[in-house]
Amino acid sequence: MTITPRTTSAPEVALIPKAIESLTSTDELDRLAINTLRFLAADGVQAANSGHPGLPLGTSAIAWTLWSRHLRHDPADPRWPDRDRFVLSAGHGSMLLYALLHLFGYGLSIDQLRKFRQLGSRTPGHPEYGHTPGVETTTGPLGQGLSNAVGMALAERMLAARCNTDEHTVVDHRTWVLAGDGDLMEGISHEAASLAGRLRLGKLIVIFDDNDITIDGPASQSCTDDVEGRFTAYGWRVLSVPDGNDVPALDQAFTEAVRGDGRPTFIRVGTTIGFGAPGIEGTSKAHGSPLGSEVLHAMRTRLDWPDAHFHVPIAVSATAAVTAARGATARAQWTQIHAAWQVDHPQLSADFPLDTVPTADDLSVLTPLADGLASGGKSATRKASGSALAALAAVYPGLVGGSADLAASTNTAIPGGDITPEDYSGRTIHFGIREHAMAAVMNGIALHGGLRPFGSTFLVFADYLRPALRLSALMKLPVVYVFTHDSVHVGEDGPTHQPVEQLESLRLIPGLTVLRPADAAETALAWQITAENTTGPTALVLSRQDLPVLGGAGLDDTRQYGMRVVRPVADTAHIVLAASGSEVALALEAAELLSEHGISAIVISVMWRERIAAALDSDGSALPDLPVVWIEAGVTTGWRALARPGDSVIGIDRFGESGPGPEVAAHLGLTAAAVFDAALRSIAAG
Repeated sequence: MTITPRTTSAPEVALIPKAIESLTSTDELDRLAINTLRFLAADGVQAANSGHPGLPLGTSAIAWTLWSRHLRHDPADPRWPDRDRFVLSAGHGSMLLYALLHLFGYGLSIDQLRKFRQLGSRTPGHPEYGHTPGVETTTGPLGQGLSNAVGMALAERMLAARCNTDEHTVVDHRTWVLAGDGDLMEGISHEAASLAGRLRLGKLIVIFDDNDITIDGPASQSCTDDVEGRFTAYGWRVLSVPDGNDVPALDQAFTEAVRGDGRPTFIRVGTTIGFGAPGIEGTSKAHGSPLGSEVLHAMRTRLDWPDAHFHVPIAVSATAAVTAARGATARAQWTQIHAAWQVDHPQLSADFPLDTVPTADDLSVLTPLADGLASGGKSATRKASGSALAALAAVYPGLVGGSADLAASTNTAIPGGDITPEDYSGRTIHFGIREHAMAAVMNGIALHGGLRPFGSTFLVFADYLRPALRLSALMKLPVVYVFTHDSVHVGEDGPTHQPVEQLESLRLIPGLTVLRPADAAETALAWQITAENTTGPTALVLSRQDLPVLGGAGLDDTRQYGMRVVRPVADTAHIVLAASGSEVALALEAAELLSEHGISAIVISVMWRERIAAALDSDGSALPDLPVVWIEAGVTTGWRALARPGDSVIGIDRFGESGPGPEVAAHLGLTAAAVFDAALRSIAAG
């Protein structure tokens, strides 16, 4: 998206020299700009009668110093690939970010600041990616933004290793984070910071707003971590600025961070929450409530600020405009370098388009893999997924990813080498046993652009990463989740490792495509659908155990309706057996049993339940007008919602047991005999 920078009117232009001349020093200009940010934020929260003024008041000096002196950005092109990224991980302080976007010309008007937190405005309560130009990621759930930033910084290093040449440097930027106490308390920050230190992401800089205040009171009442020691132990370089209003000290720390030493940088900055608000500053009262008209008036008096809401001095606007002009010059220079790089390296340019998340040019590689799989033989869908992933990776250079220390079990190892601190040109990311960070880092890679991330773990551990997966869907990011070991057939590992509610819970997430293939052919199709889906995340749900290969017939129906017929009948049918994943084999076994009793059963494989549900809502002809037995090794809630009067549902509405997989499944009622009995009941009811 290209933004037209905010312009200054002719009368204002005439006043700019006098406005700047009236300032006696850079210090005075900084003071004016910092207070501008403070009062824009406070006025916005007051106008909304809700919000969080404390962080903006306490960190405005940090923000101004960074944005006016160090952040490399061009407001006229918020999606410039080689821009620095700024992540407000403490997203509740969103009015600080909106004030910055207004001052620096991102097209966010004063009117939009006045509409803070109002329905339909571009200034929602927490920053939302894709909604407001200049917002790099959706933040608010604490720890997510910092962890996204690890993914952004990792993507920068990976693309630099792939794309930069001796003649042309087209990837060279930093990721800056403003984080608070809550971000660092959340467990995901520990996971992500540990990974960032291990990978030596030297262009990642986290600024810690250390105000020692949470909603309930002093942060020290619940957390007395040695934060600097913690990040040092993670392999970060640690700097400290005692006074968050000391612009020269902040400037020096940021300069040192940019200089770098090969490690990510953590800067602890001592701040006062709600700075300048009499009677409230330094207390939890400043965190999440409007200041109130009396306090706001007293604050204007204390900081010598005009009694005018949303006031922006011309000198501040002019200074921000100069900074924006520097960014435009930097982008213009980069554009020339990038153009020359494209000419000299056309294949690199095609493989790694830096301004988009790429899609595979030749997905047809998966078509013969799906259609060519004849019936007969057996293969676990996790193994079939590994074959499809390898085939896709061969034609999709931007596809990168890994697992939460389970690559051999999830079959997600791809050729191309490992990502290491010494070499970022590989394709396999060792996320470690950090499911939550894995998902958030993948979000950051997708947000950065230029690479397509996938990550894998067992389905039952989807619970560990759900908050980040939810944000994948909320931001419509093309992240790929590979979930294996998808049912009680996990067996001897027992109920702790046997997912029963996870699959249904994934289907509840708006915008998440959930695919549970029944065989190798459907698995290849599932990967093809996944590669094509660049408007949201996809979850592939795969079996541990071997399943019969049913062949490629009817796959076009799966794409259109979410299901296909895997056992048609030549004569009159009496019942439909509809199942997903491994239970399709069970339905086929039951159909043979029914046939022995003179009952004809159509068997349908439902790989994509949401698609068939939509088809049934809009056109009942998606299924024959017959009773249906719905079968899945999981909770039955969603299937009961889909069932019509007279249908039956077979599933598992309890936790599993420890024992061999087939025995556990039979113990829990997943047998051909149980399907047979349910079919007879449905036919009788019909």
